Amino acid sequence: MNRRAVAAGAAALAMALGATACGGDSGDSGDKNTIKLVAADYGDKASNASKIYWNDVVKDFEKKNKGIKVEVQVINWNEIDKQVKTMIQSGNVPDLLQTGGYADKVADDLLYKADEVMSPKTRANLIPSFSKAGEVDGTQYGIPWVSSTRVLFYNKKVFEKAGIKSPPKTWDEVASAAKKIKSSKAADTPYALPLGPEETQGESMIWEMGNGGGYTDSGGKYTIDSKANVETFKWLQDNLVKPKLTYDNPATTDRKTAFADFAAGKAGMLNGHPSLIAMAKAGKVDYGVTTIPGKDGPLKSTLGVADWMMAFKDGGKKEQVKKFLDFTYSKKMKKFDEMYNFMPVTKDTLQDMQSSGKHKDLEPFFKELPNAKFYPLGDPAWDVVSAEMKKTGGKAVQEDPKSVLGDLQKKAEDAASNK
Repeated sequence: MNRRAVAAGAAALAMALGATACGGDSGDSGDKNTIKLVAADYGDKASNASKIYWNDVVKDFEKKNKGIKVEVQVINWNEIDKQVKTMIQSGNVPDLLQTGGYADKVADDLLYKADEVMSPKTRANLIPSFSKAGEVDGTQYGIPWVSSTRVLFYNKKVFEKAGIKSPPKTWDEVASAAKKIKSSKAADTPYALPLGPEETQGESMIWEMGNGGGYTDSGGKYTIDSKANVETFKWLQDNLVKPKLTYDNPATTDRKTAFADFAAGKAGMLNGHPSLIAMAKAGKVDYGVTTIPGKDGPLKSTLGVADWMMAFKDGGKKEQVKKFLDFTYSKKMKKFDEMYNFMPVTKDTLQDMQSSGKHKDLEPFFKELPNAKFYPLGDPAWDVVSAEMKKTGGKAVQEDPKSVLGDLQKKAEDAASNK
């Protein structure tokens, strides 16, 4: 592949924090038995939860692996990709990086293959759909760290007031329910449709999958302006936007606004991930969840989102890294997932969380997890395509969808040709 610099997309679930460090300083020790890990911070500044988690992992690992030291630098999501880029350019390359994207590092030939730094047993414990999402040209480089799936959330009180007996299973039922909510004035926004720049690419893909569409075909070629995708946005425009069953301007409405509205009891329904559970409970919303409706029935596959671990070749610490990854992925995943209400990426953690009886709220997400579909993460052009989607993709529900998607298709083809 040609060398190419692409900024990796930050994960939508993370909160912005100040950079912190744990387990030692962040400098390159040059010691072959010292591993440097740079990790994203998922917690809040008051709790330092991510820092505490990694401190505990390092302490336990070093106790069981005498002679190997681990230095961990935890950096907030707003800064991590920029700081890592500077590290690479200055030759201060980490041995391990946990962040939101890996394809640009593969394009620059910086990473070990997953099978070089994980034992067969550890790799076999990864949920297959997530391992597959970490592949570039059939070879896995990205190692899933945490994940999330999507379901439809609905406000039970709003549905009851509007006379809606059961959650929708098809697009037409979504529109019908939204009309009842509007006519009964049960909620300010019948269907919260966030197509603003925060996560246009996610909401768009969910709806596209409901009509058999998506961003690429089976061969990885971009199909943004496919007939199915154009039809999807035309349906949204005609059945939700023009009848004023959603926001006046979905193209400028971000997911955080939609989530906040649902948590305040102002929205009837929307697509959401597990973090909305805590928000809804905090707002005392009696909510229900169901599989996301498609054009003709519930989706067979929902959107999956993951953050990634990756190992750099520069330090030549393959064996030391393998020991650390095998230790972390076999013994320490459940604690991190439970701490942040994430979906697991390992089979044993999924089984433990399902059987514990402590995660009833997450059961609908567990059910969707094995069949989750992902963005074309292994394509180095995806970061460019995703950025363009965030800028203009939402306009497809208010302007001519064929024109908007056609422009995005051209940009995707240009980005793919330059990778």
